[in-house]
Amino acid sequence: MLLALVALPGMALAQQADPKQWQLNMGKGVTQTARMAYEAHMVVLWVCVVIGVIVFGAMGYAMFKFRKSKGAVAAQFSHNTTAELIWTIVPVIILVVMAWPATAKLIAMYDTRDSEMTIKVTGYQWMWKYEYLGQGVEFTSRLDRGSDQMRQSGQVPTAASNPHYLLDVDHPLVLPVDTKIRFVITADDVIHSWWVPALGWKQDAIPGLINEAWTNIEQPGVYRGQCAELCGKDHGFMPIVVRALPKAEFQQWLAARKPAAPVPPAPAEGSPAPDITPEQAAPAATSASARSDATQAAPAPQA
Repeated sequence: MLLALVALPGMALAQQADPKQWQLNMGKGVTQTARMAYEAHMVVLWVCVVIGVIVFGAMGYAMFKFRKSKGAVAAQFSHNTTAELIWTIVPVIILVVMAWPATAKLIAMYDTRDSEMTIKVTGYQWMWKYEYLGQGVEFTSRLDRGSDQMRQSGQVPTAASNPHYLLDVDHPLVLPVDTKIRFVITADDVIHSWWVPALGWKQDAIPGLINEAWTNIEQPGVYRGQCAELCGKDHGFMPIVVRALPKAEFQQWLAARKPAAPVPPAPAEGSPAPDITPEQAAPAATSASARSDATQAAPAPQA
C-alpha cells in the first residue's frame, strides 16, 4: 500500500488521452480545453496532498509524542482563538488562490469567438446527427452494426475480438486538427449529453435549447465517447467517435461528402425560346446593324 501511495504522483503524470486499465488519474486529452482541466486538476491534487501530509503528520506526531503510556495529560481547555483564526483564514486564502486561475480557465472554456467552423449536434434516441453548417454536409451516426449484433447475440465480447465493443459507430464525426471548431448542441426528444473525454468537455443536449462549446484538436487520431445522460433504455448504446484529420485530408473528405451541384435540364424540343432581356439583345442588334451598313457601302462587283 505504501509503495502504491509513493508511486501515485508519477502514475498520475503518466496518463494520456485514452483511458487505460488501472488508470488512477484523468487523462491529459488532446485539446487546449482538456489541458486546462488537467492543469487545474493537478494543482488542486497537489494542494490536497500538501494539506493531507501536514494534517495527518501532525496527528501522527501528536498521538505518538503525547500518548497516555508516556504519562501525557490532556490540556483542559475548550477554545483557542488563535488556532481558530488560523484554521479559518488559511483555508479561505487557499480557496481564493485556487479560484482565480480556475475561473479564468472556465471562462476560456466557454469562449466560442473566432471559430473557423461550426458543427450542429442533435441527439436522438439513440443516435447523433451532425451538420456542418454552411457546407451542405450532414449525416447521422449510430452504434456500429457489429457491436449491435454482438450485444444481441448473448455472447461475451473480449478485448481481443471486440476491442471497441459498444464504442464504434457507422459514421464517425470527422474534424480537422489545429482548427477552432464551435459546437451548437441540442436534442430532438429527451435530454442527452455529448461527451468525448479526450476533448476535455461535456455538454448537455436539451430539447428546445441550444448549448455551445468549442474544441481545437491538436493531434490526429480517433477519440471515443458516449452519451453521458440517462436518455432511455438504450442509453448505453449511443457512442460517439471523433476522427481528427490534418487540414488537407479533412478538406478532401469534406469535398467528397458535399452534394454535387445540380445541372440545369436541357430545353425540350418545341419549347418556347427563353426570354432575352434588352441588354442581352443589344449587342446582337448592334452587330446586325453594322453588317447591314457594311453591305450597303460595299461597291457592286464589275461585270
